[in-house]
Amino acid sequence: MKLRRLASTDLADFQAYRHDPEVGRWQGWTPRPDAEALAFLEEMAAIPLFQPGRWTQLGIADEATGRLLGDIGIHLAADGRDAEFGFTLARGAQGRGIASAAVLAAIDMVFGQTPAERIHAQTDARNTACIRLLERLGARCVQRIVTEFRGEPCIEWRYELARRHR
Repeated sequence: MKLRRLASTDLADFQAYRHDPEVGRWQGWTPRPDAEALAFLEEMAAIPLFQPGRWTQLGIADEATGRLLGDIGIHLAADGRDAEFGFTLARGAQGRGIASAAVLAAIDMVFGQTPAERIHAQTDARNTACIRLLERLGARCVQRIVTEFRGEPCIEWRYELARRHR
């Protein structure tokens, strides 16, 4: 697994997993038509990484082939002190440690390239795979959030990791 910039050549793989209802079940995004997805990929390929107040989307790619397996979004707060992340992985790439490796790599990038002191993720309480991953990586559950997701009431958990000072 490697993290890399998204590219217009990723369109077919991006659309394949983004249009899979099981992959998108717990995601805040919805599938887009090809033209919108291509514009998004091109935007993410060109923007500077980790701009305060903006999302950056990176590709999760197969180390050997470079083929897109998923993506990870990172939002640096406007003041740069906190960051949020979320990730998506194609169904065929799940269950092999790829998401854990990608999240760890993204966390290292955020703490290595920004002043962020904390990074967090929020997930639906029913998304047990994501919760297990976050807990395996040492994230602490810090908040229970009663909210609405796609028109239905739900509970989300907020997990945080703090920068480890040496």
